[in-house]
Amino acid sequence: MSGPDISYVLTTWGTDRPALQQLRREVFIVEQGVPEAEEWDDADPVSIHLLATLNREPVGTGRLDPAGKIGRIAVKAGLRGHGVGATILHLLVQEAYRRGIREPWLHAQLQALPFYEKQGFRSEGEVFDEAGIPHRRMKHALE
Repeated sequence: MSGPDISYVLTTWGTDRPALQQLRREVFIVEQGVPEAEEWDDADPVSIHLLATLNREPVGTGRLDPAGKIGRIAVKAGLRGHGVGATILHLLVQEAYRRGIREPWLHAQLQALPFYEKQGFRSEGEVFDEAGIPHRRMKHALE
């Protein structure tokens, strides 16, 4: 059995802001309790975003900022565990390398460390708090 037929497109905040905000609001603000003031930042307008859709409905997102930080990966609850997040991450890592970023990095929530490790990321440094959630810095490097 194959997974859902998801479409993935690189986009910008200016082009798809409503869809990106809808997804992130649902996952981070409503589900995880991240304060809204901490969710939206100055990186959004300068980052490349990835938007995943199913039947034209937004179901996942993530972003890559100019410094090589991958973040804001969010997948609708009903589609988690079907490879959507892994595909978003993979495509953002590919885009980072295409742009000449040699070591894309991210701040991973602790419960997500195994997911990122499977995708080739390695932990570094100590655990820290971000938006009230424990995180750890991870980086990806070509092997």
